[in-house]
Amino acid sequence: MLVIGSGPAGRRAAVQSAKFGKSVLVVDRGRRLGGVSVHTGTIPSKTLRETVLNLSGWRERGFYGRAYRVKQDITAVDLTERLHKTLDHEVEVLEHQFMRNMVGFALAEARFIDAHTVELTSDADEVTRVAFDKAVIAAGTKPYRPSHVPFDGVRVFDSDEILEIEHLPRSLTVIGGGVIGVEYATIFSALDVPVTLVEGRETILDFIDKEVVADFVHQMRDRGMVVRLGAAVKEIATSDRGVSVTLEDGRKVSTEYLLFAAGRAGSVGSLNLEAVGLQADKRGRLKVDAETFQTEVPNIYAAGDIIGFPSLASTSMEQGRLAACHAFDMPAPPPPEAFPYGIYAVPEISTVGQSEEEVRESGVAYECGVARFRETSRGHIMGVNSGFLKLIFALDSRRLLGAHIIGEGATELIHIGQAVINLKGTVDFFVENTFNYPTLAEAYKIAGLDAWNRMGQPETVPAEA
Repeated sequence: MLVIGSGPAGRRAAVQSAKFGKSVLVVDRGRRLGGVSVHTGTIPSKTLRETVLNLSGWRERGFYGRAYRVKQDITAVDLTERLHKTLDHEVEVLEHQFMRNMVGFALAEARFIDAHTVELTSDADEVTRVAFDKAVIAAGTKPYRPSHVPFDGVRVFDSDEILEIEHLPRSLTVIGGGVIGVEYATIFSALDVPVTLVEGRETILDFIDKEVVADFVHQMRDRGMVVRLGAAVKEIATSDRGVSVTLEDGRKVSTEYLLFAAGRAGSVGSLNLEAVGLQADKRGRLKVDAETFQTEVPNIYAAGDIIGFPSLASTSMEQGRLAACHAFDMPAPPPPEAFPYGIYAVPEISTVGQSEEEVRESGVAYECGVARFRETSRGHIMGVNSGFLKLIFALDSRRLLGAHIIGEGATELIHIGQAVINLKGTVDFFVENTFNYPTLAEAYKIAGLDAWNRMGQPETVPAEA
């Protein structure tokens, strides 16, 4: 097994193949193992977020006021110090995992010669040819950099470059209302940097339940962020004083820095895909079978961000594992229908199952239950004054169809909803079970009772076994 890329999809495909007793080589053109996830994507942005929330005292402001800070003068060095320590640890864990499973790896650039041969070029320009039986392309993505955006690494940054800034911006424009854009916009806003978020569409995060998005936008605006929706960017100009953005509707936004985070593109440029008969789309993504992750070339698979949505580290890991299982004809149970999304903005958003809009479109009669975190004793203790949990139940079967959370701990709390959905649990589970007190998880019982009060008792009570 040849694996190109050592991010979440690549490492899981490699380790799973090794567990089958196969000879495995992982190739990554970075200076260290880990891929985009470790070095410029998931881990750095989440580490930056945690550092900002800790040093800014964000979580304690509900008690001590908006002016409260743990450290008064936060610098870029404060942010990167923790980041580098975390990355070193992640790489060390990955290298040990490969050694423990006897997975070979090479830091080199891969280029296909044919469907069973690849050419590896190291930083020292040493060229080696390697033959393989099966391959998984897990090369990941890079920031989309359109030609009309004047990237310079000084005033105008992409989501990789923003991690290397030398001082915190006095003001920031973020172009892009997707996951990456809203994460960075709200992280810098938590540092009390004036932030303007620009999105050409009328909505942001359009795959998330609309009630959650509405609350999220309200919270952003309530703390002083400027949100410009429905106005595409016409022109971006830089000067010694900063960056000026002109929108299609004539409005202008002037800030010190600009972050362009409107999409990503697959890192396939150097793979020479034509040699094996594969062709990526205009954003560098590969087409695969949705269940096996097999490309049009039977012995070559692709997994992770390179195949597009949902582009989550968690789902990428499973894709890599399933690709390895299919490649070697090993049985693998089908993945559960419902898996969680986590958006590490400030506040966090996490969701699993169907949104209210999707349930309504399906024609299923439903009822919702909502619990505000401020209604929980744990919320009082923490000083939480915003955030909520929303549960959606089918009226006929009483089954949980979707769980949606915005607020502190959302990405951790969502797994209760995930378990109940995949185990086909009902509203009665939340009403009848005991939750630790005081916890934010108690919101599940409150939301369950909220829905149960409108749904009432089940019409038929099953007989005891």
